[in-house]
Amino acid sequence: MNVNFSADEIAFRDEVRTFLDEKYPQDLRDKQAQGIRWDREDHLRWQKILYEQGWAAVNWPVEYGGTGWTVIQKYIFANEIAEADAPDMIPFGVKMVAPVIYTYGNEEQKERFLPDILQSNVWWCQGYSEPGSGSDLASLKTRAERDGDHYVINGTKTWTTLAQMADWIFCLVRTSSDVARRQEGISFILVDMRTPGVTVKPIITIEGEHEVNEVHFDNVRVPVENLIGEEGKGWTYGKVLLQHERTSTAGVARSKFRLNRLRRKCGESLHGAAPLIEDRNFARKLAALEIDLKALEYTDLRTLAAVAVGKAPGPESSILKVRGTEIQQGLDALFMEAAGYYALPYVPDQYVAGFVQDERVGAGTETRTSLTYFNNRKASIYAGSNEIQRNIISKHVLGL
Repeated sequence: MNVNFSADEIAFRDEVRTFLDEKYPQDLRDKQAQGIRWDREDHLRWQKILYEQGWAAVNWPVEYGGTGWTVIQKYIFANEIAEADAPDMIPFGVKMVAPVIYTYGNEEQKERFLPDILQSNVWWCQGYSEPGSGSDLASLKTRAERDGDHYVINGTKTWTTLAQMADWIFCLVRTSSDVARRQEGISFILVDMRTPGVTVKPIITIEGEHEVNEVHFDNVRVPVENLIGEEGKGWTYGKVLLQHERTSTAGVARSKFRLNRLRRKCGESLHGAAPLIEDRNFARKLAALEIDLKALEYTDLRTLAAVAVGKAPGPESSILKVRGTEIQQGLDALFMEAAGYYALPYVPDQYVAGFVQDERVGAGTETRTSLTYFNNRKASIYAGSNEIQRNIISKHVLGL
């Protein structure tokens, strides 16, 4: 595949680099470099900078505020953002619910929701998974009963990322049980998180972070006007959203950045020892991962090319999701191997008597290595587990 840049594309790349040099705030750069988690205001500040530049909605249609970029421009932008170690847009608004709204919503809904999503005035979260309904999402039990001009919602969503920060949540809910297939009778509804009866409870994950939550709905009254598209057609809309999500979870540009960082790290001497890159076994694993990543990058470019001519991401997004998350986890494992003992999380109670407990083991930034490793175990589960994606590939790509 030819990815040589034209003069115009090189000029665009230089424009992106200049923008990042001048507009990416130093305090946010420092947080990112030190592995300090950004808070809501950090993300919103950065996203508004992108919006002011006109670069918030890379994949939206131009009529709704999209960039109108070519596939190569999108490719360049993703790589430059990753190389600057700048975060991507939080996906739930601009990358996930917005495509559903501008594709299936009515004009009033587009005018109501899209500008605030574009400007990062509203923070969204995703209400899909439930206790007992994860990969088997069609078994969801959260119900929405019609009561005049409102739906009354009862049920629970779980693993809801950053719900503690969200203003709105988009949900798949069951509006009818009298259906031939479980995928029928499911609707796509938008809910204001401030509505009485919505309760958010934190889930602390294995690395000790509060990133995900349970969201409980207790007789939550939602206006019928918040229903997207037709009642009972939510499964169709939700699948389109998941295909966009799976495409973005490939994370090719970010993995390339991490691979280069790992290679530099392993080329350095550690306390006078030979650099790890000289270890043939480690070098072999690093090379194999690089080959896999290059193959994934070509597949990602083909998918971007299809999207550019108006096609929604199809079953090939499952291939991107599986291989992308496996590569991300492979990088995590090699970072752990490179860091060794220095990636040990600082948990004072684990040390034996006499250990100096007021000091971390190794550099403070190295302790993030293990935390990233543990957090990213979820990558092969969210957006539909990789086992489910292989079933989709078998059926819809290979025709088995």
